[in-house]
Amino acid sequence: MNSETKILLVEDEATLAIIIRDTLRSQGFQVVTADNGEQGLQMFFREQPDVVVADVMMPNMDGLEMVRRIRNKDITTPILFLTALSETEDVVRGFEAGANDYLRKPFGMLELIVRIKALVGRAFLQAEPTREEEPTQYVIGDYQLDTLKEHLVYAADDTKTELIPLSHRESEILRRLCRSKGEVVNNRDILLELWGDDSYFNTRSLHVFITKLRRKLSRDSRVRIINVRGIGYKLIC
Repeated sequence: MNSETKILLVEDEATLAIIIRDTLRSQGFQVVTADNGEQGLQMFFREQPDVVVADVMMPNMDGLEMVRRIRNKDITTPILFLTALSETEDVVRGFEAGANDYLRKPFGMLELIVRIKALVGRAFLQAEPTREEEPTQYVIGDYQLDTLKEHLVYAADDTKTELIPLSHRESEILRRLCRSKGEVVNNRDILLELWGDDSYFNTRSLHVFITKLRRKLSRDSRVRIINVRGIGYKLIC
């Protein structure tokens, strides 16, 4: 797998970039590098990597903006953020921009390699055809979720509608709740599918996203996302 896996590394700290690049190449990965967000964005579309590993804080264009622009065109390529930021809200912003995983600095190279391999493996599984097509639109009371365009359409009556944009992660969480409407969706299942692990820190991050979704769905009092303590969440409408 490694010899066929191309990684785009976007890191402005030259010494760290060299260490990561050389370590990944020694493990058989192909690695191309960029030292800022603008260059990383250009190289992403030119090189078409299998995985992106990117710093958050960079000159010219930060990692968050780079990933947002990538996600406007590509929603499938796995992206891992390297970040010195540790607050929950900072990590949530990374996921909202479209990242699939994050690794806090300082980190061990073995952990980075394991995370990359996990992202590649999940991307491969997601690319496999499914037996039946999943719906791309769901009715949630006075709302309609469009999972392809990643937005909610709110229509309290037939004369006026409103578009409510969702982040990629908000859309994916809500899709899973819609898919099992009226049933409890296990926290761990959501975390493993979208975050890659069910750590305490990621559980807090999931709770932040649920809170944001509740606000966006608050105009219809029939719609509720219920927290079933210790188990998961349930969508009622």
